[in-house]
Amino acid sequence: MVEVKGVDHLVISVSDMAVSRQFYSGLMTFLGFELMSDGENMVGWRNGVTRLWIAQADAQGLKHPYRKGDPGFHHYAWQLDSRASVDALQTWLKEHNVPIADPAGEYYEDYYAVFFLDPDGMKLEGMYYGKA
Repeated sequence: MVEVKGVDHLVISVSDMAVSRQFYSGLMTFLGFELMSDGENMVGWRNGVTRLWIAQADAQGLKHPYRKGDPGFHHYAWQLDSRASVDALQTWLKEHNVPIADPAGEYYEDYYAVFFLDPDGMKLEGMYYGKA
């Protein structure tokens, strides 16, 4: 049987590379990722466990802006090391005027999270399993 060891990487297509590069560069640095590659149409970060890439959407893709609910990407969550880290992320988001979709709170028993939007309106999440 095949055994999955983890998620190696995720690639997100973006509508405006300059705007998304600025947003994700700050976010990924805050989350402890390092820049892996920075090209004209693709940028990638890694933290030793996983990688995140953003890529410029092509002309056809730009005709269909992202809408949560369509087939495809719903949201992406980073598991953080504590509730305090979720709160610190929310503080960073507020300081950088990032839209918060759902503020930090316990959404399920032992599931503490903050949900926010990237420049294209894609939903992202920082979360923690467990009590304080």
